[in-house]
Amino acid sequence: MELLSVLDDLEEYVQNSPRLPLTKKVLVDEEKMLDFLDRARTILPEEIRKAKWLVQERERVITDSRQEATRLLEEAQKEIERRVGESEIVKRAREVAEEIVAKAEQVSREMRLGARDYSDDVLAKLQNRLEKIMKEIEAGRKELKNMK
Repeated sequence: MELLSVLDDLEEYVQNSPRLPLTKKVLVDEEKMLDFLDRARTILPEEIRKAKWLVQERERVITDSRQEATRLLEEAQKEIERRVGESEIVKRAREVAEEIVAKAEQVSREMRLGARDYSDDVLAKLQNRLEKIMKEIEAGRKELKNMK
């Protein structure tokens, strides 16, 4: 930085200037001191502008970093919620599937029992009809024997 260089030169000039005996005061050339101050004033606005730019750049980087961190946290939270949601959906789907299977098994059981009961009923009616037919056959045969 040029300003630091000017200040270093000024410091060196003051340290190398003649001293007044028995005091801490030094004799300096007024023109030379004013020249150092002019150089410092000329450099100072540029140094301040650079410093302001650095501060602004630092703030921008910090702001961008915070925004990026916030965005990443939000994305992570959404991903967590999505995965939790998916696991809830999967869990609910399993429950529904189990309910459907249980109902299907119940309906199947009821259909088997109903079919067995229907078959038994049909066979019982057939047996009754066959018994009636057998009685009629026996009666017909008796009648035929009696006619002899």
